[in-house]
Amino acid sequence: MIKRLIKCEEDHDLALSRINELMGAKRGTSAMDELELLTALVEMYEERHFPIAPPGPIDAIRFRMDQLGLGQKDMIPFLGTKGRVSEILNGKRTLTLAMMRALNQGLGISAEVLLKEPGARFPDEVKNVEWSRFPVAEMIERCWIPKVDSPGDRVEEVMRGFIARSGGLGTVQAALLRQGSRGRHNPKMDPYALTAWCLRVLAFTEMHPLNSPYVKGSIKRSTLREVARLSYFDNGPLLAREFLEKHGIHLIVVPHLPRTYLDGAAIMTKGGTPVIGLTLRYDRIDNFWYCLLHELAHVSKHLSSSDRLIVDDLDLHGKGGGTEDRIEKEADEMTREGLIPQKVWDKWSIEGKGTTAAVYELAARLKIHPAIIAGRIRYEQNNYRLLSRHVGTRGIRKHFSEQFTAGLL
Repeated sequence: MIKRLIKCEEDHDLALSRINELMGAKRGTSAMDELELLTALVEMYEERHFPIAPPGPIDAIRFRMDQLGLGQKDMIPFLGTKGRVSEILNGKRTLTLAMMRALNQGLGISAEVLLKEPGARFPDEVKNVEWSRFPVAEMIERCWIPKVDSPGDRVEEVMRGFIARSGGLGTVQAALLRQGSRGRHNPKMDPYALTAWCLRVLAFTEMHPLNSPYVKGSIKRSTLREVARLSYFDNGPLLAREFLEKHGIHLIVVPHLPRTYLDGAAIMTKGGTPVIGLTLRYDRIDNFWYCLLHELAHVSKHLSSSDRLIVDDLDLHGKGGGTEDRIEKEADEMTREGLIPQKVWDKWSIEGKGTTAAVYELAARLKIHPAIIAGRIRYEQNNYRLLSRHVGTRGIRKHFSEQFTAGLL
């Protein structure tokens, strides 16, 4: 009689042989006691050395269908169309998270079997998010997310990976629900396209953390003036990015997505780092410096842990009348002062001075790019045919070619 643990195949064979001999033992006898002991010892040995793998998702589905007497048509509410049910049961299509949740709730198949991972649980559902509304096709074309089979069916999975690389769900809720997001919103703006763009900007901040921390209150009106003076140099945009990074502020360029109507945004990461995101949808020097200082003004005065996202469509500048958001008026005023102080502008009457020579004379005196002065004249006179050769068309994207291309490809 074996009275110790089974430790090898020889012990296992002897135990199985003895169990076979004892199969007719009666209850209450020593033979039955021996049979029960040997059976327990064999089970312990086999669990350790011959573990039974859990069933795969398809095997589990078929088993439950057999248990409940279900046919393929009965699986349509859980898996979709008749054709899709057939593809999944034949291993030609993989299950999506939405399907797995339906199978778990409707047929009781566990998450760990469906996800093929012991102890696994489904990710928490995100309230009020319609995954199918994200511009996945455009994002795949730009290589923001990897190519997958049937992307329309797997939006949640690919978007969750994209969100994870961007630092988490916090900004998703802000952009989609406009909780904590302010600024100049175009009524035609697609919140899902806006969210995807914001996440792409944040992904760059995750990949390239800054060495210098941001100190709240460090950006003042005089700081905007310092940044504006960098426009005087040929590589001014890059100098501006370097300046901001030393102050703990990211400057990220990502081309706009269709239906975002976006020039720039000020974003506060969950870690408290300010981010200025620009689209460069208008490749002009005057537009770049106005947008940059406008978002920097938001960083200085408005961005906070409660207001973590402020977006701007500068085409709406001045079109809101008296109903325009207070923070936009404050940012506009701070931007104008940073670029050209009002007292200087008032003394330099543009009546009869909107000439090339006058623009360049004032630019040299203020040590700023002439495009900034030309842009202000055009805006104030509402005449965008004036000085069109002096606003620096195609003068910005070339400085951010690597980052700009990364947003497209």
